[in-house]
Amino acid sequence: MHFARTEEQDELASTIRSLLAKRSDSAAVRAAVQTEVGYDEPLWQTLCEQIGVAALPIPEEHDGAGASLIETAIVLEEIGYALTPSPLLATAIATAALVARGTAEQQATLLPRIAAGEIATLVLDPDVVLDAAAATIVLTSTTDGLRELTGATTTSKPALDQTMRFASVEVERPAPSPLSDIAAALLTAVQVGTAQRGLDMTVAYSKERVQFGRPIGSFQALKHRMADMLVLVEASRSASWAATTAAAAYLQEPDAANLDNLARRAATAKAYCSDALDHIASETVQLHGGIAITWEHDAQLILKRAHALSQLFGQAHQHRRRVSDLAGR
Repeated sequence: MHFARTEEQDELASTIRSLLAKRSDSAAVRAAVQTEVGYDEPLWQTLCEQIGVAALPIPEEHDGAGASLIETAIVLEEIGYALTPSPLLATAIATAALVARGTAEQQATLLPRIAAGEIATLVLDPDVVLDAAAATIVLTSTTDGLRELTGATTTSKPALDQTMRFASVEVERPAPSPLSDIAAALLTAVQVGTAQRGLDMTVAYSKERVQFGRPIGSFQALKHRMADMLVLVEASRSASWAATTAAAAYLQEPDAANLDNLARRAATAKAYCSDALDHIASETVQLHGGIAITWEHDAQLILKRAHALSQLFGQAHQHRRRVSDLAGR
């Protein structure tokens, strides 16, 4: 496997980060979560029409870019870094489901709509469905493939992380499938971006905050703690890249070997990235001091997102058990 980014992938990340720095700063994030849909609709339109983020993993014959989930993960990492409320994660998971299990008719009908910017979601847990209320395409997995839900009853559910929207959907609970591992793999990219944001904020603050006549970043004990945060971020990124690469390989060739590799890498990445982000979010709050628990500071957004993402698509201890079970096969 090749884990280094290509020049084109670096350019994609740079383009997304530049756009989000202008259009999704702290004030914009807070404004977006107060809207009825919970995200910035003009920003989503720009991301889809000018950059084509929703079209990245969609084949060219269905109006897509013909890229892969790896490019989608790169965008998700930048969205995680900016703490941007966005329906891309839910839409990307639904897109992967259509590519993996959709019929030719479903792909021809639904994928061009997603490429054009329509929001989609996949029901993995009927009690907690990401962006179900905003989605115009709601899919559920069956033993025979995928089924599009029309007129399904959705009930919005409160979330600790205001940048994410959840709802319950009245539908039979789907059986476990590789789609859950693809969802977990993509989610880890958001976790990595959020963890990097926490680290960068903490390092910057440690250079500005003065105590006893010195910047607190000069104290050896704090240097060690921030160094530990850096190790967690970089290890999380490696685990996430491995998982999304495995997911992309499975979509391209869904054989038994790629399925096994996806299961192992997705479970490992979700467990590690969840624990790492929880720790980094805690350190971000601790090393910022009292200001971190105020509404005005972004540290509280990182803490809330860490909690939400650690629960979604399986908790860390559940995935560690899966890793153990898979190792014993």
